[in-house]
Amino acid sequence: MRWIGWSLAGAGVTAATLFALRRPLLARLLGLRPAEYAVRVVRDIPIRMPDGVTLYADHYAPRTGGPHPTILIRTPYGRPGELGPLGVFEHTGCMLFAERGYNVIVQGVRGRYRSEGEFEPFVNEAADGRATMDWIAAQPWFDGNLGLWGPSYVGYAQWGLAIDGPPYLKAIVPIMTSARFSPLFYPGGAFAFESTLRWVFLIDASDRHRHNLDLSALWRVFVVGERILDRALHHQPYATADTIATGAPVSFFQRWLTDTDPQGAYWSRVDMHRQLHRIDAAVHLVAGWYDIFLSGQLADYAALVAAGKRPYLTILPLAHTGLSQPLEGMREGLWWFDAHLKGKRELLARRPVRLKLMGSNEWHEMDFWPPPATLHRYFLQPGRGLDRQPPPAAAQPSRFCYNPADPPPSIGGAVLSPLAGPRDQRALEARSDVLTFTSPPLTADLDVIGPVRLVLYVKSDRPFFDVVGRLCDVYPDGRSINICDGIIRVRPDIGECQPDGSRRIEIDLSATAQRFRRGHRLRLQVTGGGSPRWGPHPGDHSPYGQRNGGSPLEQSIYHDAAHPSVLILPVVNGTVSRDQTASAT
Repeated sequence: MRWIGWSLAGAGVTAATLFALRRPLLARLLGLRPAEYAVRVVRDIPIRMPDGVTLYADHYAPRTGGPHPTILIRTPYGRPGELGPLGVFEHTGCMLFAERGYNVIVQGVRGRYRSEGEFEPFVNEAADGRATMDWIAAQPWFDGNLGLWGPSYVGYAQWGLAIDGPPYLKAIVPIMTSARFSPLFYPGGAFAFESTLRWVFLIDASDRHRHNLDLSALWRVFVVGERILDRALHHQPYATADTIATGAPVSFFQRWLTDTDPQGAYWSRVDMHRQLHRIDAAVHLVAGWYDIFLSGQLADYAALVAAGKRPYLTILPLAHTGLSQPLEGMREGLWWFDAHLKGKRELLARRPVRLKLMGSNEWHEMDFWPPPATLHRYFLQPGRGLDRQPPPAAAQPSRFCYNPADPPPSIGGAVLSPLAGPRDQRALEARSDVLTFTSPPLTADLDVIGPVRLVLYVKSDRPFFDVVGRLCDVYPDGRSINICDGIIRVRPDIGECQPDGSRRIEIDLSATAQRFRRGHRLRLQVTGGGSPRWGPHPGDHSPYGQRNGGSPLEQSIYHDAAHPSVLILPVVNGTVSRDQTASAT
């Protein structure tokens, strides 16, 4: 097996070298304006925090006299010089900004790689970031205009700096991230097991020896990582899966399993969304239709609008692990910084919301999200149908048995995985514990743009259970492609209890922009879980991950006139502007 690792490493070095040599071509492909400056790089700059801890940064600067605007990137994933052959990708991104007239400061966050201190996710980023901004403001090369940029955790690190930020902080670009992290960990009351464990593994494996990403770390991440993770993700009880993945318990993983109250002291400190009204910097949110942060990012957008701000929102047809994510984010970031840090206000002529309509080659622009839409109701029918007509008065419920020892798997979707995104669901739909309800073939294209909701009347032989709903696009050749989905963890105080003992529940299936083509069919999946994406439900009120399996649960989905279970789709046709230029999906 060792030769595979060396081959991958060699291929990575070769690809990275070509990537760097072709930077001008990459800039043209991204539609960036031409480079203006040669760049000098100063590495390992020590920046002392108020408590005495030293964080290290790299400075990319245009080779010219006079100050320039600055872009700050604070990352737990390593600075370019700490990442070995993989550092060339981050290096290239910094060069693309610096060649166009920006100072770029890339700083390792506390406790990661060479930066001193202990890494405790989220809690130190605001204070450390503010001290770093103070340091930047005192530098002779700083012209008084600062922007923040970055995806995922790097994007989260921007929020604490922007809230009550200094006047020289003019613009931020949070990419596929959110100011609210608790909903990411506990979607619908379940636990986002796979995404959480994969991130814990990445943090551990990539920084075991501090200072640099060495060959042993590359081997662990890229060669044996999936084998280790496969074992850990199928380990029960999953509260000890961190030990399987990393060799020892991980304190923050254990905390996320037990400190679960979004209103409690820990998450009140981590979640920044309650203070978004105190941001004066211009905000450009870059999201992805299959991203793990999509719901939170759309909620951040709504909160900023409600506070009287004017955020911009771009939604790409990507999952969190999409290879083009940082490049697309760089393109969106550069024009945003040019507009707000260099005064090129004419770049703001486009409408504030721009999104890719999946299933087409169209980009749509609009003034606000979500756009005006007509709600189309597709009722679940006996015989596993899905139709605009309400169900008949007398119809038997559809039933399935959920087995915690053999939960239905998750295939694709919004998960931190190389297999995230749109995937064929036919293997999943063949299982007896997955119900499907399918419409007749569509007689015309159907554009669904906005939040998708599912109302179900359910009954279980236990008071505690999960329900998953998933909207799919069924092609004429039989492929069933997942579009959006959601989960709800039901307990006695969730939903509306009906006289016959059933319960009316509503599931947020997230949002989408999808064109269902004429001749395609809509399909709704209903099941009791999706492992390992969400931690399997044990069938009782046990804390997350503490119980190994459990006895099977019998569940019924009602669909009759007294229990009109319904899929609610926001349909938009011809009411938003369209840019007909083709774009890759």
